[in-house]
Parts: sequence; C-alpha cells; structure tokens
Amino acid sequence: MKIGIVCYPTFGGSGVVATELGMELSKRGHEIHFITYKQPVRLEQLTGNIKFHEVTVPEYPLFHFQPYELALSSKLVNMVKLHEIEVLHVHYAIPHAYAGYMAKKILEEEGIYIPMVTTLHGTDITLVGSHPFYKPAVTFSINNSDVVTSVSQSLKDDTLNLFKIRKEIEVVPNFIDVSKFKTGFTDCQRSLMAEEDEKIISHVSNFRAVKRITDVIKIYYNIQKTIKSKLIMVGEGPEKELAEALVQELGIQNNVIFLGQSNEVDKILCFSDLFLLPSEKESFGLAALEAMVNGVPVISSNSGGLPEVNIHGYSGYLSNVGDVDEMTENGIKILENETTLAKFKLNAREQAKNFDLHKIVPIYEALYEKAILEIEKEKEKAE
Repeated sequence: MKIGIVCYPTFGGSGVVATELGMELSKRGHEIHFITYKQPVRLEQLTGNIKFHEVTVPEYPLFHFQPYELALSSKLVNMVKLHEIEVLHVHYAIPHAYAGYMAKKILEEEGIYIPMVTTLHGTDITLVGSHPFYKPAVTFSINNSDVVTSVSQSLKDDTLNLFKIRKEIEVVPNFIDVSKFKTGFTDCQRSLMAEEDEKIISHVSNFRAVKRITDVIKIYYNIQKTIKSKLIMVGEGPEKELAEALVQELGIQNNVIFLGQSNEVDKILCFSDLFLLPSEKESFGLAALEAMVNGVPVISSNSGGLPEVNIHGYSGYLSNVGDVDEMTENGIKILENETTLAKFKLNAREQAKNFDLHKIVPIYEALYEKAILEIEKEKEKAE
C-alpha cells in the first residue's frame, strides 16, 4: 500500500507513535509518505520507501494567522495525485482530520476517492477539541473519517461522552518495539548519573501542568529520606522553572538532575530503578510504556489510560491523582527490597510485551485494507 501519514513532527507521543508506525510499515513493504511542516524527530532516515513532504505556508500580510490547514489540505491533494497514495492516516483530529477531509472532497471533484483513517491521541479530544470554538469542527471531522481509532478505551469513552459521534471507534493502543530494548550499557555509564549505592528515579515528559511536575519532586523528596537516590528529570516545558524552584526550596538540588530534551531516553531508563508519572490526565501513557520496556516499574496516577498500561501491584502501582503520600509509600515498597525490585522490573518488561509493535501494526494494516475496500464500494456507487 501507499500510505500518507500526517502528524505533528515533535517529541510528543502522537508524533512518536506516528513516526514509529510509518517506519515499521515501510519495513513490511509499504510505501510511506510523511506529510507535515518539518521532518519528524524520530524519523531516523529517509529510504526508498519512506518519503517526507514538507508543508510550507506562504506569508501573506492579509492573514493575522497563517492558514496551516489550508496549506496542508492543498499539499495532501498534490501528494495523493503525484504519488498515487491509497490511504491517508491522520494523527490528531485538529487540525489534521479537518484538513484531510477537505483534501478528500477536493480529490473527489477530480474523481479520486481516498479513505482517511483518523487516530485520536488525547489532547485533541480532552483539551483542544472540547473547547466550544473547536467542538463542531472536531465532531464533524471524526464523523466524516472513514475509520476512527483511539489509543485507549479511556480516550474512546471520553470522546463518546464529549461529542455526538456516529462513527464506530476502534481501540488500537500505542505500541513499542520491544526488540530495540536489549540493553547493553556498561556500569561505568551508570556512574555518570549516580553512585553505586544510589537508586535512580526518573521522569520524562513535556513538563506541562497536566503532568503535575511538582508532585514528581515531592514524591522524590519523600522517597530520598528513606532511599538513597538520584532523580533524573528529562524534558522541557512551562513547569520546569517551577520544579527547579521547588528543588532549591527543598534543598535537594545536588540530587536532582534536569537534563532537558534528550534523544537518549532509553539509556537513562536503562539505568532507572523507578519511573514517576503522577499525571492529572494521560490518554495512554507512552512514557510509562517506554519505562516498562526498559524494565522500570512505574508509580503513576490511575487517570485516563494509565490503568490499561500500568498494572497495579504487578508492573508498578496506581494511586489517585495528587495522592503524593501513597505514591511515596508505593515507591519505597518497590525500592527498599532488592528481591521485590527485581520482581517488579521483570514484571514491567513482561507487561510491555503486550504492546509490542508486531502485535499492533497488523491491526492498522487490516484497518487500511478495510477502509480502501469501503471507499472502492463508494466509488462504484458514484459511477
């Protein structure tokens, strides 16, 4: 198949998943066309059957805000015609499904019928999409997609509660390439982050308020009173300064390392003993899954899709949002006994295998084939 993938090209979960999906599909013999405003950060290299098409938005003084959706729609039309793309897979309802629908209608005027698969990732539904300004457009975009998928049952439920949806929503979870995470780093590399007798606790996110970054600091502050440890904070975002100030206030600046954005998260997680994710909301919890595949147990909230990923008492523990004390107790429970820690590490790795891309990607392939078949029937009716 020739598949067009539209996504945000950033470090965010939706962009990462879309890029990993495209790369795996290319290995399975499909021709992949990434269509976005910048080459995705996880797109390691362009090959014979992976192509990147940049969406550029001309500057017009007439527009106060440049019309990206219009530019994207036009680019999609041109790329579908030029490369004979058979199916569009858009990640995020706004603006991608909206732009994709416009491209579909323009192409239909020229007798070209192409199906669109829309994957809902989270904030496009729970944060942006639910805003009264965008709600009609989001509802329309979902209902006019040929296939709609959601990364968790929790997000599917939220979508059905927030919008008047007529389309069936298929739950297709996020995934990870388990085979990539066969660690082979040396002990001396671990020593760059912590002493031999210290545990390593980590957190990876975009440092937005929804991630409850100050809760991460508070949980660690409580744990380090009992367990000698270091906290590694990976990421950038609006809450970072607040977190750094709290670290100073608590006097733990020598034990907390802020690394900023990193392309070597797997190396950090490889040495981690515990991962903290006390988020207000997670549609899936890809960061938790990436920790678990590296054999790192997770202390998380029980919000959104996290209970579908992190199994309470097996791969880690779940607590109510904001329950810093219980999260602290559970973290200590895992870390204070080496046998318990080893068991949780093993369990975390085993749980992650349920989300291996070799199990999930074939589901997308089947959905593409179904969508193409349905659009062929539509075309026959139109003729």
